[in-house]
Amino acid sequence: MKIHQAELVISTPGRGAVDITSRIADVVAESGITTGLATVFIRHTSASLVIQENADPAVLRDLGRFFEELASESYPWEHDAEGPDDMPAHARCAVMRTSEQIPIVRARLGLGTWQGIYVWEHRRRPHERRVIVHVTGI
Repeated sequence: MKIHQAELVISTPGRGAVDITSRIADVVAESGITTGLATVFIRHTSASLVIQENADPAVLRDLGRFFEELASESYPWEHDAEGPDDMPAHARCAVMRTSEQIPIVRARLGLGTWQGIYVWEHRRRPHERRVIVHVTGI
């Protein structure tokens, strides 16, 4: 059994999705593992990970509008220490995921044809987000 780990720094332009599929694939390739599992974990409480369609950008735009309505800035949140988008970002993160697991098949991510891995930034302004990729297998 081999183990490989890397931390990626992902620059986000503000609210929305950033495709990190190729960066994760690069870590898997560096690992030399042909069969195993890649665990991806984001180290934040106002950004999430999501595996979603990578073909039609309308999907990501629709999801963005859905999340904005799900946790609106106009809701009377108590926590607003970092501004009006602070607590809605935490609420959106709470219903999304902070980690994903992807099988490694023949030394490649075992994603479906139309799947990509995204960091979903919930804050309005740009951030640097840290993502840990942990790869195990043979």
